[in-house]
Amino acid sequence: MENHNQVAQFHDDEIDLRELFSVLWAAKKLIVAVTAVFAVVSIIYALSVPNQYKATALLTPAQQDGAGLSGALGKLGGLGGLASLAGVDIGGGGGGEAQIAQEILLSWGFVEKFIEENDIAVEVFAADGWNKEKNQLSIDNDLYDINENRWVRNPPSGKTANPTSWELYEEFLEKVSISTDKKTGLISLSVEYFSPYIAKQWVEQLVVAINQHMQQRKLQMVNTNIEYLEAQILKTPIAGMKEVFYTIIEEQVKSKMLAEASPEYVFVTVSPAMVPEVKSQPKRALICILGVLLGAMLSVAFVLIRYYGFSKESH
Repeated sequence: MENHNQVAQFHDDEIDLRELFSVLWAAKKLIVAVTAVFAVVSIIYALSVPNQYKATALLTPAQQDGAGLSGALGKLGGLGGLASLAGVDIGGGGGGEAQIAQEILLSWGFVEKFIEENDIAVEVFAADGWNKEKNQLSIDNDLYDINENRWVRNPPSGKTANPTSWELYEEFLEKVSISTDKKTGLISLSVEYFSPYIAKQWVEQLVVAINQHMQQRKLQMVNTNIEYLEAQILKTPIAGMKEVFYTIIEEQVKSKMLAEASPEYVFVTVSPAMVPEVKSQPKRALICILGVLLGAMLSVAFVLIRYYGFSKESH
């Protein structure tokens, strides 16, 4: 008897597929109407989103002398270790420099300087589209007045009309990406922006800027090392140590000359950025498909909840 009751209860809890289909069929007009509304809204939204284009440059770490200056000094009887004991940072190889350069390229300080030097704050923060026929950016008038050349946005609490350095940094970072292929070691630097021409231009400028930054960084370090070693030569009375210091200075001068003669100090361009002809986003077809699916699922869920929910409450 108990088993019979359990079986009966099980059958009562089962969903009758024919009943389910009949419920959905009875509400087919509502489902179609809701799905159609979502489809229209998704189409309107997809058409309103401006096109963006991605320009990409393929880079490789510059091959510097062996394992860097430490490798050269190692060939001279372990002078690299003596340089470290003397308090001189002789640096590492090109691979390590490339990794550091990638982190610096996406850092707040570097991006802030890049935006200031190239005067692109308006393009970064206020642009909202691109006119292909005129090859002209569309600027949001609620953010920036082109005629008066001033920021007119309604700023958040505690901020001015001019975007802050952090706001510019966040906006710029959304447009830039850098990645390394683990198999080949090649580095892809990309900029995604409304104008394909500006996207290409920014990629090229970023490559030049990071190479110059790392070059100046290296030269500053070498000059500091040379000054320190020259001071140590004057202090030490030991002829052997002076000879060691002169040898290290000689290698530092070679390293300095190499850095000054290498415009592509840390990144060598394997494949330069080209002006993209095909948009990278938005995926309008995908947006429309997702909109239709969302409308269908929500309408079906509403119909089933209304039917089974109210039918159970009435019983």
